[in-house]
Amino acid sequence: MPDHPPLPPAWRVRHARPSELRLLAAVEDSGGALFRAHLGEDLPAALLAPAPSGLDRAALPGCVLVAVHGTDQEVVGFAHVVDHDHEEPGAAHLEQLSVLPSHGRRGIGTALVRAAEEEARWWGAGLMTLTTYRDLPWNGPLYARLGYAEQARPPAYVARALAAERAAGLDLGGAVAAGPRVAMSRRLGRRGA
Repeated sequence: MPDHPPLPPAWRVRHARPSELRLLAAVEDSGGALFRAHLGEDLPAALLAPAPSGLDRAALPGCVLVAVHGTDQEVVGFAHVVDHDHEEPGAAHLEQLSVLPSHGRRGIGTALVRAAEEEARWWGAGLMTLTTYRDLPWNGPLYARLGYAEQARPPAYVARALAAERAAGLDLGGAVAAGPRVAMSRRLGRRGA
């Protein structure tokens, strides 16, 4: 298993255990409070819909990484990475990144992204893609700081994901506080780089 970026001593990133998969939806759903605080109460139902189960996530090709805290190994965040090599050789997609709001702004999201990139490198991926809100502070600006750039012409699987998100009502019509849903990507270096 590759080395993952360092976190403060109380936190650690590792592969999710089967018993932890049931916890992931609650971690993701906890983000609804951030959306409400930043965008107000009038949010589309799709944005607040119950998250997919961790079992559903683990069934896809790729991996689920968790950030755990303390001696009891409380799951405080996760990253779900899907391997898209079958469709776009050398491509991986960051399907979801979630951190409990009570553990936000401590570098956990950054550590999960870097760990996800390292996992994808081990599969042989040279590209990590994602979709996100362009202007929400914990979305597009975070990924931009980590070296991701908007894609005007994303790979077909990313374009389909954006179209599905728009059809589900996740694109907020370019709401000033969120910006539109966009595709972003980052070229990955070699393993251990």
